[in-house]
Amino acid sequence: MENFGGKMAVVTGGGTGMGRELVRRLTANGCHVAMCDINPDNMAKTEELALAETTHTVRLTSHVCDVADEADVLAFREQLQARHGVEHLDLVFNNAGIGGGGSFVTDEDRMAWEKTFDVCWYGVYYGSRAFLPLLVQSDEGHLVNTSSINGFWATVGPQVPHTAYCAAKFAVKGFTEALNIDLQLHAPHVTAHVVMPGHIGTEIGLNSTAAHGGPDLERLRKNLAERGADVDQMTDADLTNLATLQGERFRDEAPTTAEQASEIILNAIRENRWRILVGDDAAAIDELVREDPESAYKPEFLERIVDRGHLNFFNRR
Repeated sequence: MENFGGKMAVVTGGGTGMGRELVRRLTANGCHVAMCDINPDNMAKTEELALAETTHTVRLTSHVCDVADEADVLAFREQLQARHGVEHLDLVFNNAGIGGGGSFVTDEDRMAWEKTFDVCWYGVYYGSRAFLPLLVQSDEGHLVNTSSINGFWATVGPQVPHTAYCAAKFAVKGFTEALNIDLQLHAPHVTAHVVMPGHIGTEIGLNSTAAHGGPDLERLRKNLAERGADVDQMTDADLTNLATLQGERFRDEAPTTAEQASEIILNAIRENRWRILVGDDAAAIDELVREDPESAYKPEFLERIVDRGHLNFFNRR
């Protein structure tokens, strides 16, 4: 698909981050877009930016949808078909995601774990179930599922449990790779792409905190104490401010911007590459994990990544 002009796309999580930048770049190329998000204000900002920048006449619609709720996703599909008057889709970006639910062993409250898994895995699964039949109806379809470097390397460092997000992203990667065989047999004009970003400058940290109803102060206090911080001198307000600062630093100190990530993704679709590593850090970690998978979860493995100039944010936080 060398030209997105006149095509019809779906983007989940279009209110911020990579989702917003995908919407902006698609509409700038003349593509019609239906986006969804749980935050209507964020989508309104995306619409404002996208419509101000494009020189094409495009249809751009916003739909409030929780991708972890299949009924919501099906309602989104019905709304977009009615508002856009289409019987098929050309591109579907299952992009929405949140973090959270780090430890499977010590977290007694399962809600954060399951919410993270539901958004990151079932959001992709429900989106694929709902929209793949419409892609099959197109002349050339592209299903683009966002996994992560945590879809092949299940950690962000040896001292930080990260089980819910990693489990979901591994599922997304495996599902998408297996789906391509299924598509080659039954719908060879449709390609499933798996996107594996490294550290990208998005609001996922801030959005994840909001999605879980605010920072988990008890866990944050415990994690800081385990790293030697004097948490007895920190108030709940101090911890909340720290969580916000970490989310802002994650966004602002990333080596790859969300805009750059969206361009990498769209270029890969133009070239029909199904495996999309986003960022030099993603490529380097992929190489290291393949070279020495037995050592991937040892402390020195992270040191090797840092020695190559990657993941410094995670190494010093």
